[in-house]
Amino acid sequence: MKLAETVTFGGSGLDRAAAQRGEVDALLRAVTSRTIVLWRGKPLVLDPDGDAQVLRLPLDHPALHMAEEAPIFLGIEEGGAAIFAQDISSWHPIGAEDAAIDAFADRSRQQHPELPDALFVELRMVMSALSSRDAELVATALALFNWHRSHGFCARCGAPSHVVQAGWQRNCDSCGAYHFPRTDPVVIMLITRGNQVLMGRSPGWPEGMYSLLAGFVEPGETIEAAVRREVWEEAAVKVGVVQYVASQPWAFPNSLMMGCAGEALSEEITIDPNEIEDACWFSREEIMQAFAGRHPHLKPAREGAIAHFMLRNWLADRMD
Repeated sequence: MKLAETVTFGGSGLDRAAAQRGEVDALLRAVTSRTIVLWRGKPLVLDPDGDAQVLRLPLDHPALHMAEEAPIFLGIEEGGAAIFAQDISSWHPIGAEDAAIDAFADRSRQQHPELPDALFVELRMVMSALSSRDAELVATALALFNWHRSHGFCARCGAPSHVVQAGWQRNCDSCGAYHFPRTDPVVIMLITRGNQVLMGRSPGWPEGMYSLLAGFVEPGETIEAAVRREVWEEAAVKVGVVQYVASQPWAFPNSLMMGCAGEALSEEITIDPNEIEDACWFSREEIMQAFAGRHPHLKPAREGAIAHFMLRNWLADRMD
């Protein structure tokens, strides 16, 4: 697809400088080096309601004393400045409510006393407003922090592992195993039959919210086979021709969404209630109404998600 890399988190050409991950001490001392900051998965953003920008701080900023781990090296930006990421989740903002922070759509914002001009904002609330560079940096940092948080022990022997390669590897001194960041492959598919597209919803989603069907690729399975299997398991719809469209890193927590388009060979739907809550065929006109905010009950897919990207391009007949 010609527009494949215009998807949110689609990449900005960041030089990840992998060869420098083993020797970043000089970059950590450089006055030009900067870091982005996350708190409980939220990036620190300037003007989140307008021209949202991820704030870059000097590595000696006083707010960073709350960071419990060493900075993760993300790469080299244009002009030669190194860019890192740090997590200050040990900071406890006054009045923060866990229920709001853990909600499906977290609209709460937190302001650090040392950073009066910026706010910590749920990434999904601002992802479509960020530049491609800012989006790539935050998605990369969030995925790495999520991985470290859940992989503190060696998967081979169970002993504690430690961080090396500036955050891109964990080693086990007990058995000598090396561990690398995990990415889970997920297929998400725009399944059409004539003028209709197949959409589903999971339990707990906001009323009226439907999206494209999706599921994890299993071991020993091709992308095309995963598309056909997932659609059959969730909705009992047979799928014929499958084509790859675009991919999107999705750091919630560590997935790579592989967008595909498929042609349905059957129309009758029988859902598996263990997989999804509902599935329906929606016409092109209904999707257009939803995108315009005029459909009586269907809400549009979340802007910035690859489902929104594929549906928008399907409506515009730009899937090639």
